Amino acid sequence: MLSKKTKYGLKALTYLAKVEGREPVQIAEIAKQENISQKFLESILLTLRRNGLLGSKKGKGGGYYLIKDPEDILMTTVMRVLEGPIAMVPCVSLNFYEKCDDCPDEVECSVHKLMLQVRDSALDVYRNNTLADLL
Repeated sequence: MLSKKTKYGLKALTYLAKVEGREPVQIAEIAKQENISQKFLESILLTLRRNGLLGSKKGKGGGYYLIKDPEDILMTTVMRVLEGPIAMVPCVSLNFYEKCDDCPDEVECSVHKLMLQVRDSALDVYRNNTLADLL
C-alpha cells in the first residue's frame, strides 16, 4: 500500500509543477490547497529537497520550488526517495538486495519468482511516467 508520505509527496510535487515560472510556494499554501498537515508536509518537502528534487528560498517570497523540469522527474526517483525500495522483498531489489534468511535457494523459490514479476511490472510503470505525466 502506498504510504501517506508518498501520496502527499506526489500531490505536493504536482502542485509545484503547476506553478508558473517555478516561483517558490509556501508550505502553508500547499498544505491548505492539498489538504495535508503542514507539519507532515514540511518533513516530506525537506526529504525531496535533500534528494535534489526541490529547491527552497528563505525569507519574504520564500518557499519550495521544483529545480528540474517535470519531464525530467521520473517516478522511479520519487518512489525510491519517498517510499524506499520498489521491490516488496529484499531478494528481488535492484538497489537494496539482501538474501532472505529463510530461503535456501532463490532460483527455486516461488515467492522470489512472483515478486520478480511484481517488481518488474512496477518498474515498468514508474520508468515510463514522469511528474509531467501526472499533470
